[in-house]
Amino acid sequence: MNKLKELDLFRPELHERWLALGLLMVVLIVSVLIFFAPLLNKGLELIDDKNNLVIKLQQYERILAKKDTVTANMADITSQHETQGYFNSQETDALASAEMQEFLKKAIVEAGGQLSSTQALPINNKENFNRITVRVRMTGSSHVLRTVLYKIETSKPLIIIDQIDIRPMRGIRNRTTRQIDPSNELNVNFQAVSFMRKPT
Repeated sequence: MNKLKELDLFRPELHERWLALGLLMVVLIVSVLIFFAPLLNKGLELIDDKNNLVIKLQQYERILAKKDTVTANMADITSQHETQGYFNSQETDALASAEMQEFLKKAIVEAGGQLSSTQALPINNKENFNRITVRVRMTGSSHVLRTVLYKIETSKPLIIIDQIDIRPMRGIRNRTTRQIDPSNELNVNFQAVSFMRKPT
């Protein structure tokens, strides 16, 4: 009886039906792969894009959360700059230049030096600042020069020395020995530079 059933399975009609059913399954699987595989890939790409956008959004949220702190820090830095007095607070460039010339004259005279001349140079505009430059010629000993440079270095508003030229002065001839006595005096030329914020 079992042998008869086995023989029935191998009959040509059943064989063709199984073959047709197998071909149908293959066609269905290929159709699914052709139509749904790209959709599946696109879905996976969209999920990746969504995850990347979520990460970026979280980064932007963290940055925005720090906005108030950064703004407060900027306000603190601005107020510190104003209280430190590094920039000249005069209303015009001419007043700032005159104030700087008066400061330099006083520093040189108080140190025991002699001011030969001061000359205000043209104002140089850079970004948000006006660069105020004064050319100075003075004479004095090395001790005087050191004192003057220290006063300039510690001044407020901030003054920077630029293009300094130091030369020893020729000594005076001694009448008795007819020799030139060495001199401790120096001829000094330099430019003093200060900065002023442009009016807003």
